[in-house]
Amino acid sequence: MSETTNLIFAGVGGQGVLLIAEMTSQAAARCGFDVKQTEVHGVSQRGGSVESHVRFGAEVFSPLVVAGTADVVVGLEKLEGLRYASFVRQQNGKAPGVVLVNDHEIIPGSVANAAEKYPYKAIEFLKEKNLKVISLPASTCAKELGDGRIANVVMLGAMSKLITSIPENVWKEILNEKVPKKFLDLNVKAFEKGRSLI
Repeated sequence: MSETTNLIFAGVGGQGVLLIAEMTSQAAARCGFDVKQTEVHGVSQRGGSVESHVRFGAEVFSPLVVAGTADVVVGLEKLEGLRYASFVRQQNGKAPGVVLVNDHEIIPGSVANAAEKYPYKAIEFLKEKNLKVISLPASTCAKELGDGRIANVVMLGAMSKLITSIPENVWKEILNEKVPKKFLDLNVKAFEKGRSLI
């Protein structure tokens, strides 16, 4: 692959943004790509907005994804999907990038009148802007599987179907290495559920 794959992971502190960004970086490296990843930006310890950039290809010089160049923006929550949607690629002679959003709402606790100001129609708004948006019930699926905290792995599974340069078996190898054994089966089910949603 001569092209560089550009990904942004965005969510709220505690949703597992760093975990799925790290797993993506490790999966890409396992496939022989040059990989760069940013540190997480944000106030994760306070439930604030958190983002991580991952870039991989034959040769990558910077970890930062430039606005308008992301192949996939993974939003673990509606507001964060909206916040980083401008990073997705729309033109440039390539197929448009994808805004992959968990249809889930976390109202910021530190913002006055946040419930009134929250962009409940964020997904509809993005679609009206002619962006390629895939909205998934990842949090609902995670709860149905038995643990709402694995919504990030549902989203990872969904994203893995969009990143065809990394085979499914490599993703599962990384899951096996990163996830504690007692939680592995549940996380594999979450990953497979995400893949089935695409």
